[in-house]
Amino acid sequence: MKILIACSTIDLKYKLGCTPSWWQLFKALHETGNEVIVVPYLGDPVDSLWWRTYPNPCSWESKLYNSYLDRKKKQCNLSKHNAKNDTLINRFAEKHVKNKWEKHLLNIFNKEKDIDALLFVNVPLNHIKGIPSRIREEYHIPVAYFDGDMPTILPQYAVDRGFKFNYYVNADLSEYDAYFTNSKGVIPDLEKLGARNVHPLYYAVDPDYFKPVEVKKSIDVSFFGYGSEYREDWMTKMIADPSIKLTNLNFSVGGGGFTMNLGKANLIGDLSYGGFREFCCKSKISLNITRWSHTNVYASSTARPFELAGYGSCIVSQPYNGIDEWFNVGKELIVVNSEIEAIEAYKWLLDSDDERLQMGERARQRVLAEHTYRHRAQTIVEVVKEVG
Repeated sequence: MKILIACSTIDLKYKLGCTPSWWQLFKALHETGNEVIVVPYLGDPVDSLWWRTYPNPCSWESKLYNSYLDRKKKQCNLSKHNAKNDTLINRFAEKHVKNKWEKHLLNIFNKEKDIDALLFVNVPLNHIKGIPSRIREEYHIPVAYFDGDMPTILPQYAVDRGFKFNYYVNADLSEYDAYFTNSKGVIPDLEKLGARNVHPLYYAVDPDYFKPVEVKKSIDVSFFGYGSEYREDWMTKMIADPSIKLTNLNFSVGGGGFTMNLGKANLIGDLSYGGFREFCCKSKISLNITRWSHTNVYASSTARPFELAGYGSCIVSQPYNGIDEWFNVGKELIVVNSEIEAIEAYKWLLDSDDERLQMGERARQRVLAEHTYRHRAQTIVEVVKEVG
């Protein structure tokens, strides 16, 4: 299958959380026998061994708008910006940007001649309204959408989280023949908004990259993430307070943007992708602490538990509604319900090397069996063929 993908960005320098996952997914689509063509919505194209690209028709506009929104976010003004349904800049995007993108995609279709499907990935829906319908009518191919930011991109969450785009306002989800989401729990919400043929498409890993490396286990308990908002409670219960009470243990926290006291944990700052792998593999226990919107809305996946499992990490997680969709709780990872349970789990696991290693290996085997991006690529192709 020859698939044209319009995605949020494929340039890692913008540090959008989903971009590494898009690389893995597009690579998996190639590896499962598909021809992949990618056009970025933000920034310039990045070629690879697994896909070819076309330019972003609004390259300078996207960079300018992204810089503007970055400044808004630093000034804590994005919530007010996203709360407005109709701003001058949004009207500009919905007309100027839409027209340029529509013309560009039509030119690609005319040049390629044999594209089998069009997939939009995390592109602002209200900036491309009408394009899916036109493509379908003119080329008689299925058009699908994948949103990997659920549930926090929905209007009821986007304003508070300060997302750069509140892109469900005035969008038409019925334009898409199939709709993929990283959250099973939001499917009824998406169907109410008009989405058809909605399927969960959870995060996963490329097992060729996310695999253990041999390094000395010098960290007892670790956590990596960006920002503490909407998870302060569990960061306190699983990191800050235990690090003060268990003074003999090395608690290490990577990432940044934390606006809370993390007790006696070592703050090591941001890490490269290679540095993140070493950080996880050096850790005896790796924590999964996710924002409340993901943990409360059923089976709302993030990349982290799959990444940790790919590395064979021993995972301890906060309560997470639906985590048993992906892992066997108690055998492949531990879920704690309080600070006391967290401390007990740390002591037990650190006293039992065999149990810790076996739990990590069971989690890795579960990922290899069910949660690689080749599995997700096969799901996309099967659904798109079915609706086409």
